[in-house]
Amino acid sequence: MNNLIPEKIICITEETTETIYLLGEEKRLIGISGFTKRPKIAKKQKEVVSTFLDADIKKIIELEPDLVIGFSDIQSSIAEKLIKKGVTVLINNYRSINGIYKMIYNVGCLVGKSDASKDLINEIKNKHKQITNKISKWKKKPKVYFEEWDNPQISGIKWVSEIIHLCGGIDIFIEHSNESLAKHRIISSNDVIKKNPDIIIASWCGKKVKKEKIKKRKDWEKIKAVNNNEIYEIKSEIILQPGPASITDGVELIHKIFIEWYKRNIVS
Repeated sequence: MNNLIPEKIICITEETTETIYLLGEEKRLIGISGFTKRPKIAKKQKEVVSTFLDADIKKIIELEPDLVIGFSDIQSSIAEKLIKKGVTVLINNYRSINGIYKMIYNVGCLVGKSDASKDLINEIKNKHKQITNKISKWKKKPKVYFEEWDNPQISGIKWVSEIIHLCGGIDIFIEHSNESLAKHRIISSNDVIKKNPDIIIASWCGKKVKKEKIKKRKDWEKIKAVNNNEIYEIKSEIILQPGPASITDGVELIHKIFIEWYKRNIVS
């Protein structure tokens, strides 16, 4: 029965690598993305075969994987090349917290750890429930602008918007969050000024966030978050990772920001 489970897996995206490690099945991994940050040991143990946009097709073929796992339409060209070479490819294409849960369970089933994946999901959900219970008593919630990119300015994807809500905030651009493509979440500086967020959280897809640059944008001194120095950076490998990182460490970091805001603005 064990030989029905993939023994040689390549992950060309980082969230499935972290998931496989969390399930204790890293022995099955033979290749990973160069963008992998979690766990740190992964890049020391596994061969790097891709970035997010490109992959070493020749190297992947030479490794003879049973399965290659990727993420989203952005990696469709990589998937197409591998499929034409006879490689089995799984591309996840979700954008929500529930999609992340499904990914964790599906990966668990693939590596023979369905029960362990359920346990991991339930552990995460229980922590989320504790946060939900805490914020239900809040008298006011902060208006939040999440910036995924600075030029053009792009608002947060769906799982980020859901995390903001979960942690006790109000996503000021929630109407854009269902758009899976970044180009459909482009907003203007004037849009942000009009909505006047209490908090700004930025994560520029791997690029260092420059808070002073944000503060110096035209007329942004009118924004509460700028005036009150409520501008924060969360690393992309945490909050923009469509996997365990965003719904564990990402949730914890954002909820902490909101708690401190609440103490300063509501609690006397």
